[in-house]
Amino acid sequence: ISFNFEKDKKYAIRIEFQETKGNAYIKFISDFEVINNVDKELAEAVSLAKQADVVVIAAGIKEGEFQDRAMLNLPGNQEQLINEMAKTGKPVVVLLVGGSAITMNNWIDHVPAVLNVWYPGEEGGNAIAETLFGDYNPAGRLPITYPVHESQLPLVYNHKPTGRGDDYNNLSGEPLFPFGYGLSYTEFEYSDLVLSKREINQNEKVTATFKLKNIGNRAGEEVAQLYIRDMLATVVRPVLELKGFKRIGLKPGESKEIVFEIEPEMLKMLNAEMKSVIEPGDFRIMIGASSKALLLKETLKVL
Repeated sequence: ISFNFEKDKKYAIRIEFQETKGNAYIKFISDFEVINNVDKELAEAVSLAKQADVVVIAAGIKEGEFQDRAMLNLPGNQEQLINEMAKTGKPVVVLLVGGSAITMNNWIDHVPAVLNVWYPGEEGGNAIAETLFGDYNPAGRLPITYPVHESQLPLVYNHKPTGRGDDYNNLSGEPLFPFGYGLSYTEFEYSDLVLSKREINQNEKVTATFKLKNIGNRAGEEVAQLYIRDMLATVVRPVLELKGFKRIGLKPGESKEIVFEIEPEMLKMLNAEMKSVIEPGDFRIMIGASSKALLLKETLKVL
C-alpha cells in the first residue's frame, strides 16, 4: 500500500499480522525498503535469521499499467536480502509474489526452495502456511516461461523451429523454468503409452493411453500434459503445442491408466491460403510433466 506522508505531521499506524500455529515468534521489520536504513535493517534481519529454524522471505514485484520492466530481476534490495539470509546457513524459502516472470540467476543457487505464490489474495497467507508446513501438497504448473536472463527473450515453448541450435555463445537457450513446470512433495512415473490407432483418416479420433504411478511416499496430484507436433507441413509449424492436460490424484504406490482423446480439431492448422485444414503426414504425440519433460512419445500418421 502506498501512502503520502506530510512533513512534521504525526500518524498513528497499525499493521495487523498473525501466526496461527501458536508456536512461532514473529518480529516485524517495517522499514527495510527505506534507503537510509537498509544496512541497519539488513543487519537486524540477519541477526533474527540466525536465531530461526527456517527463514521465509516474501519477495516480489509491483505491477500495473505503465510499469514495464526493462530488467526482470527482483527490484530494490531484495536480492541482497536473499543472499545475506542464505549466508547464515539456515534453510531459506523464497516466496515469489508477482504476475509475470522474474529472473533468479543472482540467488537461486543459494536457496533450497522457491514457492511461486503469484498474487494469492486475502486467504493467501493461510494457503501458503499450509503448503510450507506440508498440510497441503501443491500441484500448480507454470502458464508462462521463466528465463535465465532477459537476453533470451522472447522465449516461448511453442516457438517455430530455426534449423539451428537455440543456444548462445555465452548463455544457454534453455529456460530457468519451462512452460508447464511445477513440483510437489511426491514424484510420479509415466509409462506404457499406447495409441488406439497408429494410422487414421482426417476425420477420425484416436486415444492415447498411458500409465501414471505415484512413486513417492505422499498422496499428491500430477498435471499430465499432452503436446502435439506436426512433423512436416506446407507452412512452418511450432515445435510443439499444448493440446490437453489432466490433473490426477494418486495415493502413494497407486497407479492409474490415463486416457487423452485426440480429436481431429487438435491436428488442424492454417495453410498458406488461411484455410483450416488437416494435412496428411506424421504427428508426434508427446505426454509428460511439462513442455521440457516429455517422457512418452509416439508417432501418429494421418492418411
